[in-house]
Amino acid sequence: MSNQIADQSDPTSISTFATAEHFAFVAARSPKAQAALKTLEGLYPSKAPADADVIVALGGDGFMLQTIHKFMAGGKPIYGMNRGSVGFMMNPFSTDDLLGRIRRAESARLHPLRMAAHLESGARVELRAMNEVSIFRQTRQAAKLRVHVDGIVRLEEMICDGALVATPAGSTAYNLSAHGPILPLDAGVLALTPISVFRPRRWRGALIPRSSTVRIEVLESEKRPVSAVADSTEVREVTEVEVSEDREVAVEVLFEAGQSLSERNLAEQFSL
Repeated sequence: MSNQIADQSDPTSISTFATAEHFAFVAARSPKAQAALKTLEGLYPSKAPADADVIVALGGDGFMLQTIHKFMAGGKPIYGMNRGSVGFMMNPFSTDDLLGRIRRAESARLHPLRMAAHLESGARVELRAMNEVSIFRQTRQAAKLRVHVDGIVRLEEMICDGALVATPAGSTAYNLSAHGPILPLDAGVLALTPISVFRPRRWRGALIPRSSTVRIEVLESEKRPVSAVADSTEVREVTEVEVSEDREVAVEVLFEAGQSLSERNLAEQFSL
C-alpha cells in the first residue's frame, strides 16, 4: 500500500510526502557512499537539508541512525539507500526515478525512547534513542540491578552483564542479539531484555506497555559500576536510569513500496 504510514497508534494514517519536490543528500564518509553522493548530485538537483522536503541518506544502518538523530527535531522524512553492509533500515541503491520512488514510498513513523540517567556525581543526563537504551557493567564485576515498572518493583535483584529496553524498530538490533523478541511496529509494547543474566537464572525478559516508565536502579554501584548507552552515546558511573517512550517526537522513515519496516520485522522472524 503506497504512501501508508506504519505507526503504533495509527497504522493507516496517510502521509504528505507524496507531494515532495525537493530533497537533500547526506552521505557517510566511506568511499562507496561518497561515490554514490557524487553520482546522485550529478543527476538530481538538491537543496540544503533545511530547504528540502525529504532527506536522502547514503550509507549503512549506522549512518542512518546518525541521520535520524541529526534531523530528528526538524520533522523531515528520511529515505535511506544502502551504501553500507546489512542495510536493514535502507532501500536498495538506484539512480533511477528517485523522486518517483520517494513519492510512492511507505512510511514508518517512529518514536524514540527518552533516557534520564542519574550519575554518581549527582548529574542527570537526558538522551534519546531510536533503537534501545542499554546498561552494561563497566568492569569484570557483574551488574546488580533492581527493576521498577511504573513505580512497582518487578525484580528485586538481577545479577547480569546488563539489560536493555528496545523499541519495536530497534528490536531487530542489539535486542535480538541478546535473545530478545522481535516486536511488530504496532504491538504497543517495548522489550525489556536482560544481557547474560545470572540470577534469576530463568528470567528472559518482559514486554512492557509503551506508555510505561522503566526505572533500573543500580545496586552496589561503587563496587559494580555501570554505564548507560542511548543508541551510541554512552554515559558512565550510572546509579539509576529511567526509560520511557517519547510520544512528543516522531521520525518518518521511508521505504519502497512492498518493503515496509513492518514487513522487514516480520520476515526477520523467519530468517535462518
